[in-house]
Amino acid sequence: MFDRDKWQEILITIRQNKWRTLATAFGVFWGILMLVLLLGAGQGMQNGVVSSMILDATNSIWFFTSRTSLPYKGLPPGRMIEFTEEDLQYIENNVKGVEYIAPENWLMGNFNIVRGAKSSPFMVLGAGKDYFKIKIYQEYLAGRKLNFNDNLEARKVCVVGDRVADVLFEPGESPIGKEILIKGSVFTIVGLFHDEGWGGQFSERIYIPFSTFQRTYNPERSVRLFAVTTQGGYSGKDLENRILTILKQRHIVHPDDNQAFWSHNQEENFRSVMNLFKGIKTFVWLVGLGTLIAGIVGVSNIMMIVVKDRTREIGIRKAVGASPWSIVSMIIQESILITGVAGYLGIVAGVGLLYGLNRIMALANADIEYFNNPSVNLQVIFAALVVLIVSGALAGLIPARRAALIPPVEALRDGV
Repeated sequence: MFDRDKWQEILITIRQNKWRTLATAFGVFWGILMLVLLLGAGQGMQNGVVSSMILDATNSIWFFTSRTSLPYKGLPPGRMIEFTEEDLQYIENNVKGVEYIAPENWLMGNFNIVRGAKSSPFMVLGAGKDYFKIKIYQEYLAGRKLNFNDNLEARKVCVVGDRVADVLFEPGESPIGKEILIKGSVFTIVGLFHDEGWGGQFSERIYIPFSTFQRTYNPERSVRLFAVTTQGGYSGKDLENRILTILKQRHIVHPDDNQAFWSHNQEENFRSVMNLFKGIKTFVWLVGLGTLIAGIVGVSNIMMIVVKDRTREIGIRKAVGASPWSIVSMIIQESILITGVAGYLGIVAGVGLLYGLNRIMALANADIEYFNNPSVNLQVIFAALVVLIVSGALAGLIPARRAALIPPVEALRDGV
């Protein structure tokens, strides 16, 4: 039951000792503020790193070629290896654990993309039928992606980044259905996308069907690189090793030659990064909780001083019949009030600072590498506040019990 008189008395006591109360509350306020800011900064770092990694599917593995470094079966070192379409067909048909497989090629040399009187150099890539199931981080602003039939029929269609459209088209003009000239061949635009990769530079790309690319620009039918994704239930690392072994066998490369092919395992990298941030979060919690504990200890120490200063008052209360519980509850309630209010203000200040930082970054259009949208889970923070209030009650319990055990006569004598 709410006792208005008791709470008024507690507030009067706090006002009479406002500097001591402020010093006590500041320790708690600062502790939970630091916890919120540290968690927010850690989440911002995690968001930034993860967003830079999820340009591709997190279970993707990319394969690249280079030169051999070891002689093998009469063949000299230094041979330049190129993937073939047959390599991809073999892997797709024979390697278990492959979910999607997609090749990528790109045009070399100096040339401009032409649209009417406008022209500018842009990167042109050939994308396999499942390419956009692996290259996932693209926001389509209009039209559609390249699809299976585009590759099956080797259609002369393309999707362009918004930066390409900004250069080749008038402001507000839709590029969908319009034609552009790529190295002497006419392509119809079917999609417009935005891609944040490499600070938005991937939005300066043009994608055409891989089959069209091979037929139009690459009569040798070679493949510069390809990617696969791992099916559920299979190990990405094991799949990576099996594919590398097959490639070495097909291209007559020494089994110990690790320079002829190289790979990038997004799954392994993503797992390593997530494990790293688990460690960072644990460290942040330890630091934040350490600061909070210091604040709680400060509350307990201050309440001990409060009990000592109010020894005579406590003696009078007991002499006129106050129960031990009323003495204990008075001290505990004062402790809870200080920790609760200070903790809540710390949360509000921390969340406000994180929100303000987000607003400043948005208004300034700041693109800070590896840092994005610092935020905290409010449920976790308010759970921490509940723990803090309980801790505040416990912090007041020891001095409260000491106060309740003071004999009235001794309290009156000590207070004189």
